[in-house]
Amino acid sequence: MTKHRRGRAVDGILVLDKPIGVSSNQALQSVKRLYNAAKAGHTGSLDPLATGVLPLCFGEATKFSQYLLDADKAYESTFVLGTVTDTGDAEGRKLEVKDASDIIETDVVVALKKFEGEIEQVPSMYSAIKKDGQPLYKLARQGIEVERSPRQVVIRRLELRAFRSGEKTEMDIYLECSKGTYVRSLADDVGRILGCGAFVSALRRTRAGPFRIEDSLSLDKLEALKDISDINVIDNFLLPADAALGALPLIRLSESGGYYMRQGQAVRVPNAPRGGGVVRVALETGEFLGVGEILDDGRVAPRRLIVTGR
Repeated sequence: MTKHRRGRAVDGILVLDKPIGVSSNQALQSVKRLYNAAKAGHTGSLDPLATGVLPLCFGEATKFSQYLLDADKAYESTFVLGTVTDTGDAEGRKLEVKDASDIIETDVVVALKKFEGEIEQVPSMYSAIKKDGQPLYKLARQGIEVERSPRQVVIRRLELRAFRSGEKTEMDIYLECSKGTYVRSLADDVGRILGCGAFVSALRRTRAGPFRIEDSLSLDKLEALKDISDINVIDNFLLPADAALGALPLIRLSESGGYYMRQGQAVRVPNAPRGGGVVRVALETGEFLGVGEILDDGRVAPRRLIVTGR
């Protein structure tokens, strides 16, 4: 027997400005209820401490969420120098406290330069990485620490935006990085280079893939709009399912080509790029079909297609 899914068949992507103090899943569930959506998922966790860009995928758009998980991110963050905490953020237990008042801005600029490019990071025990099916942060809260293998990440841009010395020495940074970069681990490593320790006191994601903070909508505004109007108003904020795929080449098919692709068949496309790779696939009318892969013989095979007529 087919399980009946409750809720509306909502399709698209909402760029949420996640509020502080809630998990990504809590934010997702709140928005899912507002839309009365049958199916939804987020595209990579933000800590409760963090705010900012959290793309949420609904319905058929969830098929393409991996492209946002794999996308580069950008952050603004504040590091407090002179203190190491067990969580790497302001909510953790202080492990070490040092006087950082002698740290000067030049020291910080030199230290940050050491982290540009491809680096290795050891994930925090308070990350969402799983060990034997358990998120590390759950193990950490039980007092369990496990060995974590270093991971290679890429820091594409790392800038000091502000520096405030004194009794409480702080630095504001801007960061552009590859997926899997842990800002708390970066703060800890920068503090170690400076010889005084550091933790994250504020973190805001300003970009995830093609989506920027300027494109986002706060949960408060979404709730207010739903209260004063009907659900069609908030539906207007949903972006199309292919909004996450702008970096992929676009292949257009005739109606007949689209028909055969929807039957699971590879189709030949005039002037298709050679050498393999993943492409967006649309009809000549502009209707988005999904994602395909270019085969060695030049045909385009379906990989993840939109289901219509539900």
